[in-house]
Amino acid sequence: MDTLLGKPLTTAQASHEQVGVLAGVALLGLDALSSAAYGPEAALTVLRPLGPTGVKLLLPITACIVGLLVVVASSYRQTIAAYPRGGGAYTVARENLGRRVGLLAASALLLDYLLNVAVGISAGVGAIVSAFPALRPHTLGLALGLLGLLTLVNLRGAREAGALFLLPTVMFIGSLFILLAVGAFRAFAQGGAPASDIPPPALPSPSASVGLWLVLRAFASGCTAMTGVEAVSNAVPVFRAPSVRRARLTLSLIILTLVLLLLGVSALCQVYGVGATAPDGPGYQSVLSQLLAAVTGRGVFYYVAMTSILGVLALSANTSFAGFPRVCWLLALDRYLPVAFVHRGRRLAYSRGILLLAVLAGVLILASDAITDRLIPLFAIGALLAFTLSQTGMVVYWTRRREAGWRWRRVLNGVGALLTGLALAIVIVAKFTHGGWAAVVIIPLGVLLFSRVHKAYLRVRATTGLQRPMAVDSRGSMVAVVPMSRWSHASETALRFALGLCHDVRAVHVRTDEDEAAPGSLAEQWAALVQEPAVRARLQVPRLDEVPSPYRGLVQPLLDYVDGLLAEDPHRTVAVVLPELLERRWYRAVMYGRRSELLRSTLMLSGARRLVVISVPWYLRTEDQSQPGSALGPVGESGPVAPS
Repeated sequence: MDTLLGKPLTTAQASHEQVGVLAGVALLGLDALSSAAYGPEAALTVLRPLGPTGVKLLLPITACIVGLLVVVASSYRQTIAAYPRGGGAYTVARENLGRRVGLLAASALLLDYLLNVAVGISAGVGAIVSAFPALRPHTLGLALGLLGLLTLVNLRGAREAGALFLLPTVMFIGSLFILLAVGAFRAFAQGGAPASDIPPPALPSPSASVGLWLVLRAFASGCTAMTGVEAVSNAVPVFRAPSVRRARLTLSLIILTLVLLLLGVSALCQVYGVGATAPDGPGYQSVLSQLLAAVTGRGVFYYVAMTSILGVLALSANTSFAGFPRVCWLLALDRYLPVAFVHRGRRLAYSRGILLLAVLAGVLILASDAITDRLIPLFAIGALLAFTLSQTGMVVYWTRRREAGWRWRRVLNGVGALLTGLALAIVIVAKFTHGGWAAVVIIPLGVLLFSRVHKAYLRVRATTGLQRPMAVDSRGSMVAVVPMSRWSHASETALRFALGLCHDVRAVHVRTDEDEAAPGSLAEQWAALVQEPAVRARLQVPRLDEVPSPYRGLVQPLLDYVDGLLAEDPHRTVAVVLPELLERRWYRAVMYGRRSELLRSTLMLSGARRLVVISVPWYLRTEDQSQPGSALGPVGESGPVAPS
C-alpha cells in the first residue's frame, strides 16, 4: 500500500502538502488552459454548415468569450481575497444569497467538475487518436486507463500531483506558443496567405446561411473555454503562505496564458483555413492536429506537441480532482453530504471525494463512449451558473461591507453577473434540445439530494439530542444472554465476559431435531463444565435454557426468546453476548460462515430499545494452541457460535 499510495502523512505534515505558484498552475490551471484545445473546436463544430464563412466567424466569437473570461477572472480575484478559506461559488452564494442558492451553486460546481473529468480525458484521447489512428479501437480503454491513473496520483496528495503535472504543463504551453509564433511569422512573411505544409481537410460546402441562432449556438459551445476559472478560488488553502497572494497570482497567470492561446489559435485557424471535422467520423482530426500539420508538418515537433496536448487534455481533469473533493468537504461540514467526506485520507487528500468523482466520471465516459462532442452540450452550464451566482453574491457582499473601493468592485461584480447570466441563458437555450436539458434537470436534483441529506441529519440530531440530566432508574435490571451451539473456547470466553457484566446470565441453545440425535449434548455437559466450576468460584451459576426449533431456524427462536425476556419486565435491559470465532486468513474464514454477523445485524435492527448486542471475539490460530486431546480443537466449530 505504501508503494502504491505513499507513506501515510500526519496531520502536522499538512503544510508540506501546500504548493507554490507554478505547481498551482499545474494543479489547478489545467482545466482552463486545456480549453484552448477544445474550446475553439467546439465552436467550429457548430459552424461547420457555414463552410469557410464559419471559420471567419471564429475569431470575433472568441473575442467575445475572452472579454467575458477577463471579467469573470477579475471577479474571482476579489472572491479569493474575501474568502481565503476557499469554497468559491458555494461559500459566496451561501453566505450572501442564502442556503438554497448556495446549494444550487454547489450542485452546479460539482456537475461542472464531473463533466470536466469526462470531457478532458475524452478530448485527450481524441487528440492522441488523431495522431495515431491505429489506436481508435482502443479509445474507451485508454480513457478509463487515464482516469484510473489520475485517481491514483491524486490519492497520493496535492503536492505530488502538482509536481508531476508541472512538466506536461510547461510542454503544452511551450508547444502552443511555438506553434503560434511560427504560424504568425509564416503568415506575415507570406503576405497573410501562407502555404500549408500539410493542407487541412477541405472545408465542407456551405449548407446553411449565417444567422443569429447559429452564431449564438457557436458562442454557447465556445463558452466551454471558460470552465476551470473558479478552481483557484475553491482551493485557496492549498497554497503556501501568503496563500491569498499566491492564489491571485496563479489565477492571473492562468487567465493571461489562456487568453493568448484562445486568440492565437482562432486567428491561425482563419489564416490557414482550419475547420472542424466530424467528431465521430472515420477521418476525424482535432483542430490543433490540423493546425500543427499545416504550420510545421508531421515531423518530430508535431508528435512532441501532440503528446503534450494529450497530456494536458487528459491531466486537465486533475483540476476537478482538486476542486470536487473540497466542495464535498464543505458540504459535509454543513451536513449536506455524509460526514465521511470530511475525513482526510492517509495522504491528507479527501480520498472519498476523489473516489466518488472517479466512479461518476467513469460512468459518464462509458455512457458517451469517450466521444467529447456527446458531452459538450452538458458542459459550461454548471460553470456559468456558478459564475453568475458567485458574482451576484459578491455584489451583496460589497453592499454589506462598504470597504474602501467597494463601489467599483460592486460594479465589476454586477457587470460580470449580468454578462455570465446572459451567457448562461444563451447556452441553455442553444443547447437545450442537444442534451443541455440534462444539466437543467441534474442541478436541481443535486439540490434536492443535499436537502434530503441535511434533513436526515437534523432529524437524527433532534431525535438523539438530550438536554436533561441522566435518568437513573433503580428498578432497572440486566440479563445477559449467551447464544451457544456447544461448549468451546469461544463459548467459554463469551460466558466469562457475561459473568463479569451482570449476575443474571443465561446461556441459550436453540435445539433442533438433529441436536436431539447427537450424543454429548450441551445439556448433558452443563453441570460438570459450567455449574460446578461456578459454584467453586462462588459465582452466580449461569442458567442454560434450551429453545426448541421445529423448523430448524436459528435466528427467529432466539429473537422470540429475547422478546419474552423484555416483555417480562418493562425496566429490564437484555445484553446479548455473541461468541464470535474469527480467522485472520480470509480464505479460511469462508469455511466457518457468517451466522454471528447475521444474528448481530438482525438483533440490532429489531428495533428493541432495551436490547444491547456485544460481540466477544475468539481468534482461531493453530491446532497446537487448541485444547489437548481434540483432533480438530476449535476448528471443529461450525462457525461463529450462534445457535446451530
